Amino acid sequence: MLLLGIDIGTSSIKVSVVDAQSQKTLAAAQYPDTETAITSIQPGWAEQSPEMWWEHAKQAIRKANATGNYNPEDISAIGIAYQMHGLVVVDKGQNVLRDSIIWCDSRAVEIGNKAFDAIGHEKSLSHLLNSPGNFTASKLAWIKENEPETYSKIFKIMLPGDFIAMKLTGEITTSPSALSEGVFWDFKKDALSEDVIQHFKFEKSLIPEIKPVFSEHGQVKQDIASELGLKAGIPVTYKSGDQPNNALSLNVLKPGEVAATAGTSGVIYGVSDQLVYDQQSRVNTFAHVNHATNEKRVGVLLCINGTGILNSWVKNNISAGKGYVAMNEAAQKIAIGSNGLRILPFGNGAERMLNNKMVGVHFHNIDLNLHTQAHIFRAVQEGIVFAFRYGLDIMRENGMNPKVIRAGQANLFLSPLFAQAFVDATNVPVELYQNDGSVGAALGAGIGATVFASPEEAFSNFKPVRLIEPQATAAYEPIYQEWKTLLNAQLDRK
Repeated sequence: MLLLGIDIGTSSIKVSVVDAQSQKTLAAAQYPDTETAITSIQPGWAEQSPEMWWEHAKQAIRKANATGNYNPEDISAIGIAYQMHGLVVVDKGQNVLRDSIIWCDSRAVEIGNKAFDAIGHEKSLSHLLNSPGNFTASKLAWIKENEPETYSKIFKIMLPGDFIAMKLTGEITTSPSALSEGVFWDFKKDALSEDVIQHFKFEKSLIPEIKPVFSEHGQVKQDIASELGLKAGIPVTYKSGDQPNNALSLNVLKPGEVAATAGTSGVIYGVSDQLVYDQQSRVNTFAHVNHATNEKRVGVLLCINGTGILNSWVKNNISAGKGYVAMNEAAQKIAIGSNGLRILPFGNGAERMLNNKMVGVHFHNIDLNLHTQAHIFRAVQEGIVFAFRYGLDIMRENGMNPKVIRAGQANLFLSPLFAQAFVDATNVPVELYQNDGSVGAALGAGIGATVFASPEEAFSNFKPVRLIEPQATAAYEPIYQEWKTLLNAQLDRK
């Protein structure tokens, strides 16, 4: 029995086909090969086309099928992971009404702040576990205020994964986990938030049918099956935001377990059995994939918008044609601390952990007679690591004290320098695993289709490929404190 996982990322779409019995990946494909652009027609805005995601997903599935490593007819369940917090709106004909306002878009910050005040800070935090911020509900409110004609045509709203499932099956569903990441979910009532609906004056009919994460969300239509070389009727049995899914892919399901990822954005995600929240909503709490009324499982999520996107920007604009491997090799030749060069990496919208302030990227202490490309390459990775440390300290304030962090051997964690600096700056060991988001989505599909008797069975062959222990914590601590002073100076100006 084969399982298909689809990961709708910001940069590209990745798919994996996994053999359920062995849990081995038979094929993986990504589309496109270059990083997908984000449309930003105004500062702080960020949009992508949902129809583009769908076209890229189809291309990735075709590429995987073309490997010849499996028979597509043997695929028995589909799982979907997706970039969180995006808003997709469709009419009654399931036509997309506008481009998706995606996760790093900051236009709705003030709308969310006003909702936070109107609903009440304590009530928002204790019921929603977050402030409305610039999450999906606030983005929908922005459309209602600024594009009333579009709003009037909306039949259903969706998260990005709900949209891809709709394209596969023709059915529109969502889940408590998805609604919680949009800040539509009341955790105390385990239901759609009346406070959010009433404050924004949304029609409840806009919300799709609510189903558990692990359940059937429709079956692949005949025309789509024919187009993609699949069987008609394959169920979509799992949908999750990328960070809960990343945690699932790393077998992070129990209270106290922690996962991290460092792609376009950076995330640390810890599981708790308590309805915890940060008083300033600098870190956020959402329903984890295995959250249930009778067994609370929430994910405490630190998200840093400006991480890998800065490394990508440097590659494209400063590296003079070097790839990531060459950049990493050059950076490793520079001593810890980059000879005084310090970089704040926050150039991808408002940062929640910085109280929704837009700080931007800042290069500090450039010495024109000393610093080279290689210094910049290293200072970028160190600046990103320090952003993780800053956020982890906020999580520690909220009771999340990891003894080890699990991460996929992907994106920035492919850099030995970054991985070791992350461990040294945070003083927490890291276990690296080979799994990625699309593999996690495939295994999630198997759990949802009851191919596995339990999530534990889905990860019975799960082993780390590498353990990284702290080596230079003492060397990094004063450098981090200097970096933090520079950040605080910028925050004081905002």
